[in-house]
Amino acid sequence: MTKRRTFIKSAVMAGSFALAGLSITAPLAAEELETLKEKGVMRIAMSGAYPPFNFVSDTNEVVGFDPAIGTEINNRIGLETEIVTTAWDGIIGGLLANKYDAIVGSMTITDERAEVVDFVGPYYTTGRAIFTKPGSGISSLADLEDVRVGVTLGETHEEWAKDKGYKVRTYKGLPELLLELENGRVDAIVNDSIAAILALKENGYEYEMFNDPETEPFGAGIAIRKNNPELKAAMQEALDAMMEDGTYTTIAEEWIGEDIR
Repeated sequence: MTKRRTFIKSAVMAGSFALAGLSITAPLAAEELETLKEKGVMRIAMSGAYPPFNFVSDTNEVVGFDPAIGTEINNRIGLETEIVTTAWDGIIGGLLANKYDAIVGSMTITDERAEVVDFVGPYYTTGRAIFTKPGSGISSLADLEDVRVGVTLGETHEEWAKDKGYKVRTYKGLPELLLELENGRVDAIVNDSIAAILALKENGYEYEMFNDPETEPFGAGIAIRKNNPELKAAMQEALDAMMEDGTYTTIAEEWIGEDIR
């Protein structure tokens, strides 16, 4: 897969808020679109550990589908892009604390999250899947009850797996999750299907998978702070235009290999 080498500034941050802290409310502020245009730059956050959607390249740049989408949206509303990487389990807390201006990191749109942030999008659709090594004998949700299940800390899959009562082990990102599966430290992992399939193939790992039969496909959205209707409308208009004029398809084919709307 061709890797896009567009220059984007990256700053590494430590997550200081847990996803469980969704009760935190953002401070009241004026509409942010005008403020961002005065500054000329929007800071967008992601984990930097979710290839091929967002990851750190060999040249120490944060690249992937998410940065490309966020950068194109910003270009269309007249803003430069600064990328911030941070721990996923504290990423919403960082947004509410004004450490960045948006989250463009493959965040699943959920009712719980929508109570504290607004979403632009969805900008792609995926589903939950379970991955194992060949010959594991794990082929259904019932088979997960007595095995070690790996998930990424702070993702919706973590909450789902814990609600199921599985023996859950949490990790920082998809690369670590895949390595734990390959080395046999977990028996199965739960992840968005598209990202995991592409990463497994990229690493040459053999695997078996099955989709979660109980969960419908879900959309990934761009999170911004609430009470910013002008910013939300401008970003949504830019995203819609990208999807109409073919730019979105070009980006998706470059990083994912197909249109994933």
